[in-house]
Amino acid sequence: QECASLSSRKRVHAGRQRILDALRLSQEQLLDVKRRMGEEMNRGLAKESHDQATVKMLPTFVRSMPDGTESGDFLALDLGGTNFRVLLVRVRRWKRRSVEMHNKIYAIPQEAMQGTGEELFDHIVHCIADFLEYMGMKGASLPLGFTFSFPCHQSKLDQGILLKWTKGFKATGCEGEDVVTLLKDAIYRKEEFDLDVVALVNDTVGTMMTCGYEDPLCEVGLIVGTGTNVCYMEEMQNMELVDGGEGKMCVNMEWGAFGDHGELDDFSTDFDKAVDEHSANPGKQTYEKMISGMYLGEIVRNVLLEFTTKGLLFRGKLSERLKTRGIFETKFLSQIESDRLALRQVRSILQHLGLTSSTCDDSILVKEVCSVVACRAAQLCGAGLAAVVDKIRQNRNLPELKITVGVDGTLYKLHPHFSNFMHETVRDLAPQCKVTFIQSEDGSGKGAALITAVACRIRDAGQR
Repeated sequence: QECASLSSRKRVHAGRQRILDALRLSQEQLLDVKRRMGEEMNRGLAKESHDQATVKMLPTFVRSMPDGTESGDFLALDLGGTNFRVLLVRVRRWKRRSVEMHNKIYAIPQEAMQGTGEELFDHIVHCIADFLEYMGMKGASLPLGFTFSFPCHQSKLDQGILLKWTKGFKATGCEGEDVVTLLKDAIYRKEEFDLDVVALVNDTVGTMMTCGYEDPLCEVGLIVGTGTNVCYMEEMQNMELVDGGEGKMCVNMEWGAFGDHGELDDFSTDFDKAVDEHSANPGKQTYEKMISGMYLGEIVRNVLLEFTTKGLLFRGKLSERLKTRGIFETKFLSQIESDRLALRQVRSILQHLGLTSSTCDDSILVKEVCSVVACRAAQLCGAGLAAVVDKIRQNRNLPELKITVGVDGTLYKLHPHFSNFMHETVRDLAPQCKVTFIQSEDGSGKGAALITAVACRIRDAGQR
């Protein structure tokens, strides 16, 4: 009998590992991801292939980093998820690290996210008015930087056409429109104050700027949070979408859409397909759905469903809770994987999820599933980043490149192992690049203000 139970245990273990193996990537596969990302980057930069490319490589019109002479008071807006922030940022000349900030966070109600564009922007302007009053600056006119973390096509720094909403936003009448105009129109309707909208900023660019303020070697910005994206300084001569071949410009890659034309099909699993089918944007943001915080919990839940259906977990009992989309929040992934967590604490998280009959063995397996899913995400992200830093190295014909990447996002900052797996992958796949990672302090707020400050400095110098 003992032999029988041992062999059934072995069979169960083998069954579990077979399912998990689909989520494990080899060095060859990761190199393949890096190569394909590099190809897609070139397609996005070239005029003739840009329209077909999944990685859009959008010009941001940010051409220089802070030099320390910037000064003044700036407003920054930050819209990129379910919360919206208004900030007052005071930058003082030559005091490189002295940026004084005040900010207030406002919720964006579901009806504003999914109603009309006018409602959304009226809500935003209402929040700005509240903030100015809160700061005792009612009616003030200040230069403003607007961090708008959705894909936009920019033809200058203070203009951006929204290409498509992501992250659950669906406000009508915005796609195909200039976001700065939508904001200005709402300010005009309010008739309370006037603001000089100087820069429309993507959060990755803000992240790069904030870190560049501290470290001049920082030329890449990476976000790994609810969504994921990268920007970096590209040579103007490679940017066929923009005239003028000298110097560099920051490119917003919009790399979350990598894979939308099948480039990642070889690595995609049935779990990924299930997550995609039930998402707000099926068939879109393929790479992002394999990496970012908004989706990892759902991948884990789908794996656990498969295990349970096959009798390999929770004694084969499917609870209603486990069938519910979105219960497995990404913060649970970080908590479950925390090395300080005893298995009984994992069990208490499972109980919170309504999985009351879980055993110690179940807890071990859930922890392993979380670990495999997060590791794959970090490695995929690292493979993409390896393509970026290697391209910068090749652009400059260097045998070795020293570069800093500024990083922001909750998944990167809070997950106990994500950053290590990612760093290791970049080291393995881009051995000729010596990459330092620094965490950004508030790229989307402070970063937007710094971009505005740099733009004002250059504008003022041009007027003298």
